[in-house]
Amino acid sequence: MRKMAGAATAVGNLASAIAVRTQEASIVADLKAGSEEAYNWLISHYHQPVYSLVYRILTDPADAADTTQEVFLKVFRGMKRFNGECSLKTWLYRIAIHEASNQRRWWFRHKSKETSMEAHVDQEGNSFGLCDTLVDRGESPLELFSHEEVRARVELELQQVSEPYRTTVVLRDIEGLAYEEIAEVLQISLGTVKSRLIRGRDALKKRLEAYFRETSSVGGSSRIRTIGHGLPEVEAQQ
Repeated sequence: MRKMAGAATAVGNLASAIAVRTQEASIVADLKAGSEEAYNWLISHYHQPVYSLVYRILTDPADAADTTQEVFLKVFRGMKRFNGECSLKTWLYRIAIHEASNQRRWWFRHKSKETSMEAHVDQEGNSFGLCDTLVDRGESPLELFSHEEVRARVELELQQVSEPYRTTVVLRDIEGLAYEEIAEVLQISLGTVKSRLIRGRDALKKRLEAYFRETSSVGGSSRIRTIGHGLPEVEAQQ
């Protein structure tokens, strides 16, 4: 029975994968043909993920918005050259990281370093904080404030993690990409993905240790543990 169930699951997964590839092939064909409906679908489906990725590389909402527009312009202009060797999502993320990296280099050459500890909020009031998922909306205002403070600090310290480790952490722990997808996006080996992820998480954890030691002096002690894919969280102990 278990073998039959496993086989049924495998067949179901294969059918789902084929359906996804078929749908993407149809969308790509429409995009190459200049379909306005297909372009509207692309923007509505990928604008927010691309913006979120670019924002965490640039850390400036205005620059991220401008760069996101540039990403989609590059996609529109280069669509006819898309050869299908990777998924549409992988190709799009690859362009986004390239454009954000170029903008970041320009930023360091021409702008003073400015850092915001506030999570960005879009026009619809949605915040994009690294630790949004940690917050229990049923908590008291004091507990909620504590989580918000931790989230802001994690966001701040993530900005200081050097490349290419920061982008790898963002792709895995925030965007939720699989290791294989990250390898495709960054065009590196699977082993390199895992190595960068380990080093990126470790660098972030070390940067947060001093902050968490400071918080332990107020209202009890604390220690660092990991959650989800490996993101650090402060855990208070009375």
